[in-house]
Amino acid sequence: MSKPRPEPSEPSWSNLDAQAQTAERRPAVLRAMARRRFLQQAGAGAAVLAFGGAYVIAEDGLIARAKAETRPDGRPRLPPGQQVITSVRPMGGQPGDTSKSNYWLRIHGEVDNPIDLDFRAILKQTQVTRAEDVHCVTGWTVLGAKWTGVQLKTLAKLVGVKDTARFVIFEAAHGYTSNIPIADALRDNVMVAHKLDGAPLTTEHGAPVRAVVPDLYFWKSAKWLTGIRFVRRDVSGYWEQRGYNDHGDPWKEQRYS
Repeated sequence: MSKPRPEPSEPSWSNLDAQAQTAERRPAVLRAMARRRFLQQAGAGAAVLAFGGAYVIAEDGLIARAKAETRPDGRPRLPPGQQVITSVRPMGGQPGDTSKSNYWLRIHGEVDNPIDLDFRAILKQTQVTRAEDVHCVTGWTVLGAKWTGVQLKTLAKLVGVKDTARFVIFEAAHGYTSNIPIADALRDNVMVAHKLDGAPLTTEHGAPVRAVVPDLYFWKSAKWLTGIRFVRRDVSGYWEQRGYNDHGDPWKEQRYS
């Protein structure tokens, strides 16, 4: 249904020094680096409370298997500098309206047929469930989280993305945005999700709908999603404007700019 619309190696010391200098100027980067250092020091199987939440570090066997496995694209399953934990952390943010009855997702920009979809219309699209690893810039990884929703490439076909589109901007509650190249956005594992591990998303995980971009750091997977905008030119998102890397590839450790 649519609604009427008004028109893989340790970083060098020089790199660490550069990151530290960046952190001094950008408090968000400093906080993320502190979380990462903490997680790297936690032992396997440990349950720890820090930074406003609980982290349960995976057992040695699971971590060892993840380090030994290779993805279909040839990269190691576990990106460098990551610690495996047992469940997806919400990582904060300011929630939007979580009511499914009030929900609308606007898909617009460089498209032939811009549209607004309510929650029921999203459920009418082809649904997929995929087990995908997610990687947070603060240093944690969750293996095989099960996401249910609609592939972004399905929605792209629905609106007819123009050849001029080069980037996708995820728009979310309270003006939050994240930016990704269109080549990343149209991968099979990128979706607009409404369930995590078989249950509807909770408020802290972005209910009722969030983006999921498994192959980039998790801040790119915008929660409380309200819009998907296809654009010609890159536009830095919320965290990118605060010192995070514009692309955010975990295997290249593109954490901070």
